[in-house]
Amino acid sequence: MTNKTIRGGTLVSATGARRGDLLIVDGRIAAVGQVAPSGDVVDASGLLVLPGMVDTHVHLMDPGDTDREDFPTGTRAAAARGVTTIVEHTHAHPIRSVGDLQKKRQHLDGLANVDFGLAAHVWPDRIEDMEPLVEEGISFFKMFTCSTHGVPGLGPPSMTAALEVVSRTGSRCLIHSEDETITHDAELRLRAVGRLDPGLLVEWRSREAELVAVAATSAAVLETGAVATIAHVSNPAVLDVIDDFRRLGADLAAEACPQYFALDEAEVESAGALRKFTPPARIRSEGERAAMWNAVRSNRFSHFSTDHAPSTLEQKENPDFWAAPFGLPGLDTTLPFLIDAALSGQVSMSDVVRLYATAPAARYRLPKGVIAVGADADLVFVDPEATWAVSDRDIISKAGWTPYAGRTFQGRVVATYLRGEEIASNGRSHDRRLGQFVRPTR
Repeated sequence: MTNKTIRGGTLVSATGARRGDLLIVDGRIAAVGQVAPSGDVVDASGLLVLPGMVDTHVHLMDPGDTDREDFPTGTRAAAARGVTTIVEHTHAHPIRSVGDLQKKRQHLDGLANVDFGLAAHVWPDRIEDMEPLVEEGISFFKMFTCSTHGVPGLGPPSMTAALEVVSRTGSRCLIHSEDETITHDAELRLRAVGRLDPGLLVEWRSREAELVAVAATSAAVLETGAVATIAHVSNPAVLDVIDDFRRLGADLAAEACPQYFALDEAEVESAGALRKFTPPARIRSEGERAAMWNAVRSNRFSHFSTDHAPSTLEQKENPDFWAAPFGLPGLDTTLPFLIDAALSGQVSMSDVVRLYATAPAARYRLPKGVIAVGADADLVFVDPEATWAVSDRDIISKAGWTPYAGRTFQGRVVATYLRGEEIASNGRSHDRRLGQFVRPTR
């Protein structure tokens, strides 16, 4: 590997931005500031240079049935849009034991365009399998409070037992919080009266179900001393609950996803299963949208992720709304969405780096997400002057569509580097498959 010098760009960190150069040696950043050119020289004049983004909530379906997505395609989408590290877990083929993790790592050898960590699922009758997985290098444990996507929910006793393992081992967890009783009773009631319309989603996966589960989960996190993240927080009322338990001493993070800022609750009625994800979109007014962005600026959200869980248009067009798959594609659009938010004044570009690179990497102890001497040279070049109209044709994910089609974004990712090697340019991945497994630091 030759040396490389990045010259003339504006280096953006989680705390600020400044003009400067980078020297890259053997895939790592060797110098930052004014450096003497060495090796290949890359002109970044007029561009923003960001650390590679770290997306810690991704579903790529590999191994198993990959009709919806696979590792080569999903990581191509990530690379093309500036995401250089993901943490992946598939519900359809979950990691529940050390053997599962080892088999998955073997399967993924040579399939990834970006670096990746892997998360494990917790089954209520397999709590004893958790601790060995920590030693084997999983990024976190995914837990559900309700049975969803084929994964059984954890009742209070098993949730507490699992959180005690997280606390004892110093590991991390990500918790999908919707109350099982509320969602189950709502489904029975809606089916009994013959509801088939897409509008049933917001009654089935209600605000109440999310709030009740987050409160119970947060109490268990406080009691056990675990380090936990509440997944895909959909509205400020949920943040109020999380904030209350933080003040009591709970180590809780609140994960944000673009769909809860950009998409309105009523869209499911016209778009159908193209807006079927859970918790559903909650925004009912511009005031609620503004409240979400205010929460970002107030640091009430810890970081952004995609919850990338794609399905094709054909799969989403299942005439039975109940049976249509949950989920949205997101790797193709999340950094563009956040860049546009920064350039339109909702947040700063440093906030983008903090929320989608530095903070998620730190939360899950991944050695990524910064531009610093000794760090991997994972970099994203952004042209802040470019504008582009998003269309389904731009989507690399197997989904082949995006809920943001027709929107115009300011700023564009023009190149992505993984450990100093260019893996994407001008919106297209080079499909180099250089991705490696990343363990959390201990």
